[in-house]
Amino acid sequence: MSKAFTRESDEAALQPEPAPQAPPQGKNYISPAGFARLKAELRALVEEERPRVVQTVAWAASNGDRSENGDYLYGKKRLREIDRRVRFLIKRLEGAEVVRSAGRDSDQVFFGATVTVASRAGGERAVTIVGLDEVDPAKGRVSWISPIAKALLKAREGERVLLRSPAGVEELEVLEVRYGVID
Repeated sequence: MSKAFTRESDEAALQPEPAPQAPPQGKNYISPAGFARLKAELRALVEEERPRVVQTVAWAASNGDRSENGDYLYGKKRLREIDRRVRFLIKRLEGAEVVRSAGRDSDQVFFGATVTVASRAGGERAVTIVGLDEVDPAKGRVSWISPIAKALLKAREGERVLLRSPAGVEELEVLEVRYGVID
């Protein structure tokens, strides 16, 4: 079919879902809670939502003319979205390496650490180093491949590190390193 007969929205729907930035060597570190969340989402999609949408599509298909049947068209689109997400989750879970860091007794920064840092600008902030699928800036959770995590990894309490980011270079002092349960 010629591109002249497609809508831009159709083309956008055919584009693959952008995956988080690929980690080096295909590693996908994740906390136990993050792994459980991904598994729960996969289970809900496969066992609850997809069967419900399939039932709606079957009902809509039985009504006859499918070309103008909104329930049928929307349902088929939703099934494609669900199937795409299911494939994505399966790949992420297959490549996941669960890291149990809660309770670690170390003053050195590794995956799962909550690190309190101070900058020269006078601000203190805490960041938790988590997996790509667990990033939440509002909660201070950063990916282990983010610039701040790369700067902090293997640093110890009291050390100063240089954070190289698109905004420039900033010196940070590691004030505290602790390992708690990531929820």
